[in-house]
Amino acid sequence: MAARIGLEGRGLDLGYNARPVVHAADIRLQTGRVAALVGPNGSGKSTLLRGLARLHRLDAGLLSLGDGSDAHALRPRAFAREVTMLAQNRPMPSGLAVRDVVGFGRHPYRARLGGGDPEGPAAVDRAMRLTGVADIADRAVDELSGGQLQRVWLACCLAQDTGVLLLDEPTTFLDLRYQVELLDLVRDLADRGDIAVGLVLHDLDHAAAVATSCT
Repeated sequence: MAARIGLEGRGLDLGYNARPVVHAADIRLQTGRVAALVGPNGSGKSTLLRGLARLHRLDAGLLSLGDGSDAHALRPRAFAREVTMLAQNRPMPSGLAVRDVVGFGRHPYRARLGGGDPEGPAAVDRAMRLTGVADIADRAVDELSGGQLQRVWLACCLAQDTGVLLLDEPTTFLDLRYQVELLDLVRDLADRGDIAVGLVLHDLDHAAAVATSCT
């Protein structure tokens, strides 16, 4: 299957309080491929990823989807059906089952009062199967290990059913076994050919193992 553009940024400038962090960055995320952003702390990797997710304002540049349309012209709900991001810092849910947390990923498809998502249950089940958490769907997330919880959050992103998946240092705080398992899962997801992945990593060995290209 030929790779297609999922998300592309051209000439991207980003910064904080008039202090530039990223200048004239070009990046193209394509289906079936994993693009890794690597570099030292403070080099702007996470800032660039957040810019691609529309979570950080662009000072300059263009962000476009695979059909060439302006990503910033979409309303937030419509954009959330195209691009999802697993951030470094996430609230720790309490008193919720795994299935409920994964279901959060269906928010772009639900009406304001919570209804109108007939495909939701199937999407949640598929996401849990892909990430290997289907057998703990009814367990409370408070009881999970770090590796299991990271898989649950990834399942939440997959349930969002987008063509672009952004991951900001997804192996942080995981032991070596879970790091390898998570990166293997990301590579498998890309190999299916219908999703474009961009991720931030510190470890060059991890980047070499999972990525199609590194920047």
